[in-house]
Amino acid sequence: MTVDIFIFNENHEFILIQRKNDPFKGYWALPGGFVDYGETTEHAAIREAKEETSIDVELIGLLNVYSEPDRDPRRHTVSVTYLARGNFDDAKADDDAKDIGVYSFDDLDDLDIAFDHMTILNDAKKYLENKS
Repeated sequence: MTVDIFIFNENHEFILIQRKNDPFKGYWALPGGFVDYGETTEHAAIREAKEETSIDVELIGLLNVYSEPDRDPRRHTVSVTYLARGNFDDAKADDDAKDIGVYSFDDLDDLDIAFDHMTILNDAKKYLENKS
């Protein structure tokens, strides 16, 4: 079980981290990671966001659950993906993140995106468009 966190602001900009490790070393991804034994997915999302971005996030809701068997080359993982807000001024790459950036949906064509995170980003874009 994993979590991914779509951290966004009022301008619909969002945080991506550049992966420090394989798989997809050097690619850009949503902050996230594995749920620890005995941990809720909500707590894991808050913890992973803090570990990778230095941002204290407030979870807004569930975006979706992603479970394609080949979404992670290491093994079959299921990701619970949350929408979150946080102070972008606190953003700093840490833990498994080599770098961190604030992006808009217009920036994605120029980035190598890890895992199935382009699917997740497209779903987040639809969510934000429906909320506007």
